[in-house]
Amino acid sequence: MIWTIELAAYLDDAPWPATKEELIDYSERIGAPLEVVENLKELDEAEEPFESIDDIWPDHPTDDDYFYNEDEY
Repeated sequence: MIWTIELAAYLDDAPWPATKEELIDYSERIGAPLEVVENLKELDEAEEPFESIDDIWPDHPTDDDYFYNEDEY
């Protein structure tokens, strides 16, 4: 399972919290690339719904990970 920022972006508007099956259904309905659906299918079954992309991809980069100051631009 390989996530990229581009692939994870397809889940930005997902109906969080969501189960694995709900996320797969959502990605298929919005026409996300096959890689997104395959990555979701590889997830372990969880008892609790996923709260955000951070539950799926713990190393998901955030705006704080970038070292530029947005106010300068």
